[in-house]
Amino acid sequence: MAPDGVQRTRFSPIRRRVAKHMSASVQTSPHVGMASEIDFSGVDAERDRIGTAWREREGFGLSYLPFLAWALCRALERHPRLNASIEGDELVVFDAVHLGVAVDLDHEGLIVPVVSHADRRSVADLAREIRRLSSAARERQLTPDDVNGGTYTISNPGGFGTLFTIPIINQPQVGILSTEGVHRRAVVVEDDAGERIEIRPVGIVVQSFDHRAVDGAYSASFLRELARVVATTDWHQQLDQALAPS
Repeated sequence: MAPDGVQRTRFSPIRRRVAKHMSASVQTSPHVGMASEIDFSGVDAERDRIGTAWREREGFGLSYLPFLAWALCRALERHPRLNASIEGDELVVFDAVHLGVAVDLDHEGLIVPVVSHADRRSVADLAREIRRLSSAARERQLTPDDVNGGTYTISNPGGFGTLFTIPIINQPQVGILSTEGVHRRAVVVEDDAGERIEIRPVGIVVQSFDHRAVDGAYSASFLRELARVVATTDWHQQLDQALAPS
């Protein structure tokens, strides 16, 4: 006997497409999830410094995502086998980073528009293009060119305050990064003066990778480089040009 209150909802076309794509990915690739913590102190300082002027000029807020996307491209330059696809028994490594950005469509499904040549773009350019593509996705105005040719994907559930998400690889790519919520935490800081405890903004990033393409040490090296770039880049210099008078 069926329990009271049961509802049956037929999957929408987009939910069916997502379900089919995700199931095929899990069946195709041996997934491995690996996480790393990142110190966003420098990014926070820059967002505090430039945030109001940016919003007044651009019409939207400056999130963590374009900073992380820029740093991701730098880490992929040193770990190119993650900017790749598998074809048969060959790993096809791409010179350019065409970065897929997963966009939620009102909880009905996901679509992944692509920031072309993300590795050539500044943080400001990435922020503008991610905003454009996300808005077009939610308004169902993406073109075929907007969703083709991705070489690596980033998913951003962190806006909901998540802690740890293991994403499913966007086939035929071999790597995807989930960016989680940034939270203020007590961390131990070591320098020439010794050790001390400070409150810093820290976020976890999780990479799923295809174990056919790379091994754990390669992924761990990539995540270490990503964390280093985020923590040590002079973001002030990166963003000053964006708000310079035209």
